[in-house]
This record gives sequence, C-alpha cells and structure tokens, in this order.
Amino acid sequence: MAKYRESLPLISDEIFITDGGLETTLIFHEHFDLPQFAAFILLENDKGRNALLKYFRKYASIARDHGLGLVLESPTWRANSKWGGLLGYSEESLARINREAINLLVQIRTEYENDKTRMVISGCLGPKGSGYVIEEKMSPDQAEQYHQAQITAFSETEADLVSAYTLTYAEEAIGVALAAKSVKMPIVIGFTVETDGKLPSGQKIKDAINAVDKATDNYPAYYMINCAHPTHFIEALHSNESWKQRIRAVRANASIMSHAELDEAEQLDDGNPTELGSHFKELRALLDNLNIIGGCCGTDHRHIEAICKAI
Repeated sequence: MAKYRESLPLISDEIFITDGGLETTLIFHEHFDLPQFAAFILLENDKGRNALLKYFRKYASIARDHGLGLVLESPTWRANSKWGGLLGYSEESLARINREAINLLVQIRTEYENDKTRMVISGCLGPKGSGYVIEEKMSPDQAEQYHQAQITAFSETEADLVSAYTLTYAEEAIGVALAAKSVKMPIVIGFTVETDGKLPSGQKIKDAINAVDKATDNYPAYYMINCAHPTHFIEALHSNESWKQRIRAVRANASIMSHAELDEAEQLDDGNPTELGSHFKELRALLDNLNIIGGCCGTDHRHIEAICKAI
C-alpha cells in the first residue's frame, strides 16, 4: 500500500529536496556504462543495485541532516517501451524492472525516514523522444496509450506518485496526465526548456501548463521545470499570473549550456554549486509555491548541499 498517495505531503509548505543528476553522476563520477542513458539496467545485478543504494543513501542522509523532506525518484527515466526495447526489454520485463525500482526506494525510506524527514516515493517517467528535441510528435491519445503501461506498473507498487520528466511539448504531457488519471495515480508534469525559456516546441511555459490543465481538468498535482539552468527560464517567471502557482518543483542543471551543447560535450560541466544555490533562493522569491528543489544533469550531492544552505 502506498504510504502517501492519498494525501501527498508535497502539496504543502514543507520543503523537500531531490537527488541530483543520477545518470550523469553514474557515468562521469562512478564510471558506469549506461547505454541509451538508461540507469534502470543497474537493477539487474548486485554491483548495480549497490551503486544505486549508495547513491540514494547519500541524499537521504543530506535530507535527514537538514531536517528536510526527500522525494525519492526511481531510476526509470528510460524504462518505457521505445528505450527499453532498444535494450532488449519486453513489456513484461519493463513492468518487472519498474516494480523493482520502486522496491529499492522503499528500502531507502525504511532505513532513513523519520518524523522530520518524510520521504515520498515517485515513479520516474521519461518521454518517448530524447527529452531535448521533438523527433516524433504524438497526439494526446497516442501519448496516453504509449505511457499507460509504465504508469500502470507504478500504480501497482508502493509509489506515491508518478513524475514525468523532460517533456518537450504539451500534447505528450496531456496524454501522460490522462493515463495517470485513468488509474487514479497522482502525476507531476515536468517540462524542460531551452535557453530562451520556452519548451523545445517553442511554446511558453505558461501556455503549456494552461493547455494541460484545460485538457485534463487540472489533474496534475503540480508542475515542475527540469533539465535547464535557472538563468534559462527565470525571466519567464516575472509574472503575477495564476499559472505560476501550479509550479512546485524545479530540478535544475548545473551547466548554463544548451541541450545541444550538452549533448556534444565529452566532459561533465558541473557548474558552480554555490551559484546554483543562490539561483534557487531567487526562484523561491519568484514562485510562492516552490517547495520541491533539486538537481538534474551535472549536479551531485555538492549542489544539493549548496541549495540546502542557500534556502
């Protein structure tokens, strides 16, 4: 039985942190080979599972030390049919791996949660495409059908919610939200933006949020911006319009480089942790409901520590 699914503590003033950039940490710091950027393959052997446990325990310790909550995000960003299929996974084996990923996080929560540090378990869902460019645009109906299997797998576990990351256009986000709604699973919609503060589709953040809310009767629990540096989208937040109240989470990149530049980079750009922390302080002043904060590509425990200190 999911612990917090019926009453998400994330919808409150309580501050939660997240982890950093899981895949970039595993590749550049831990020297794992992750074909297709798929961290879920590490669940298949003891060495990989132990690396994931070590990774999440580090962030659980940070949250507990600071008396903050923690969102435990499953290593399943690529565990959908397109990307899993490229790695030889069937629909059945993907369902299994998504369930195992949640079970791993249940173990972390059992070890580290206390009254001051509540730990919410999220099933991580990624886009059908790359997450940075739109290669093939789905309709909402197609996206709902595509993402249904992974969301249903999460709904059968102790996951409290599903978080969709690096969505690049509103139609896929609508489909994801409708798939979650069909199995009564709380859903978070995360959009990524380019250096101009707009989605890769060219749509403004506010227009994407409004489109999803209109098509789903405001079903998403909240919205998130991820896989972008704060300087890329902070100007778009200088507004008093109501759509801003729907953003509760930001998971930022360490680097100010564009997605195209990051794709071509052979070395990790881990930016400046202290500077990133100061940007989160500014974001908190602009977003009244921002209470879930953390990292994405290039960030690690140093960046999360700096963010905790800054806020």
